[in-house]
Amino acid sequence: MQRELVSFPLSPAVRVKLVAAGFQTAEDILEVKPSELSKEVGISKEEALETLQIVRRECRTENPRCAGTSVAVRKCTALELLEQEHTQGFIITFCSALDNILGGGIPLTKTTEVCGVPGVGKTQLCMQLAVDVQIPECFGGVAGEAVFIDTEGSFMVDRVATLATACIQHLRLTAGAHMDEEHQKALEDFTLENILSHIYYFRCHDYTELLAQVYLLPDFLSDHSKVQLVIIDGIAFPFRHDLEDLSLRESWGHAATIRLIFHWEQKQRFATLYKSPSQKESTVPFQITCICVFFILQPQGFRDAVITAPSSQAGGSLNFRKRSREREEEC
Repeated sequence: MQRELVSFPLSPAVRVKLVAAGFQTAEDILEVKPSELSKEVGISKEEALETLQIVRRECRTENPRCAGTSVAVRKCTALELLEQEHTQGFIITFCSALDNILGGGIPLTKTTEVCGVPGVGKTQLCMQLAVDVQIPECFGGVAGEAVFIDTEGSFMVDRVATLATACIQHLRLTAGAHMDEEHQKALEDFTLENILSHIYYFRCHDYTELLAQVYLLPDFLSDHSKVQLVIIDGIAFPFRHDLEDLSLRESWGHAATIRLIFHWEQKQRFATLYKSPSQKESTVPFQITCICVFFILQPQGFRDAVITAPSSQAGGSLNFRKRSREREEEC
């Protein structure tokens, strides 16, 4: 986009600072983050975000492809929507009980919110899904890619590598010794290097960076058509720390199509499907299994739990209380 920045409806002070900092055209700033633009130009993050929004809006007016959007709204029939529902894919979690209450796994094309106390497994699930979304179709996967937007700094690449290795080993055991040519070829491509290469990581330090990243996301997705999963871990964190009003208000309660709540019942993890348009409310146990690598416990991922005693949760009201601090942290 070669349009001169001085021609955009920006405040005179901002235009002068942009030019003084060496930014001449729209193309010069479209890929710059608000925090970087703020530092380089000497304006506030809010002014930087507003500047990027104005430039992109003007670009969209001149050329819809520039903003990754389409002018025409696509229409479809109710029958087409029903067919889409029946043919939509799912990302499996390797916990069959959790997959079952969700109708097959985490559904594509829908917004799923995962809630729960710290340490119960929310980020663990996010990292595992970034791996599981890449499982080849011949193994029941969707062969996609993932975007991981991290607002808390909780993404750990060594743990993702461990999860990916465990997933590869699991698929090899599933295929067995007599795998056909299709499965063999799929496993040859399903390597640790390829898995990590198809998780696109973005670190957002405050709400302006998060809003800017979400604003830029359509362009990124148009250039990476295999992305089937976008993760934001977590959505509320930057707003809690940067705004006086700490709540996301009632409107957020209706934003997610599906809501999962992870919680503890004594030493056992449970997942409750609290909101779903097609599945009934259910609660199932799960566990995060571990292996010992150089005397350090490394998580393998979500698996079905083995319940040794009946839970008081099964017929009564749900208790999402935090577990006792006396217990050691599980994987």
